[in-house]
Amino acid sequence: METKRDSIAVLFDLDGVIIDTETQYTRFWDEQGRRHLLVDDYGHRIKGQTLNQIYSGDFIGRTDVQLQISNDLQRFENQMSYDYIPGAQDFIADLRRNGAKIAIVTSSNEAKMSHVYKAHPEFSKQFDHILTADMFTRSKPAPDCFLLGMKLFGTSAQHTFVFEDSFHGLQAGRDSGAIVIGLTTTNSREVLDGKAHHLIDDFRNLTYAQLIGWSRQQI
Repeated sequence: METKRDSIAVLFDLDGVIIDTETQYTRFWDEQGRRHLLVDDYGHRIKGQTLNQIYSGDFIGRTDVQLQISNDLQRFENQMSYDYIPGAQDFIADLRRNGAKIAIVTSSNEAKMSHVYKAHPEFSKQFDHILTADMFTRSKPAPDCFLLGMKLFGTSAQHTFVFEDSFHGLQAGRDSGAIVIGLTTTNSREVLDGKAHHLIDDFRNLTYAQLIGWSRQQI
């Protein structure tokens, strides 16, 4: 006799997974790369990293540049659109009806999340937890953030789903032991092939029942 799976836990990344912001961020970071590092395609290089990771990796010691980027980023995020990925809200509602435990696990900080809450006052009520970059020491591709989600929910890796779009996020999900679902919102199916257990374009037509079927396949 099957139980409630004790229960299924679903951990969502934010940008490019629940909220359609990745193309906007790519433009911003591509411009910063050209301006300060004389490189192209910088936006794709740093996807999934926290702001602290970006600064310590490519702008260490350049406090003036870090300040300029932080100020520009704050203005940029004030003007961004924060549309949901198609089908996201319906899928989340289906998960809640079926008793799944749901969390956002993001490399974004609380300042960024304030913009999301302003755009969508209902946002936080859809989730049991919202884990931000301030809550874990090592960010993606380290699995710490997803392991923290499992610990908070008291769920095992085999009953936990991670939804991600970036290479760092997908790696973190795999290393956590969870069942990883990759979204093709940021990278193509061809590029993501082999980096997730399943690939989807968006959440339209995805259901809780389908997750249960995928869970059985992995056990």
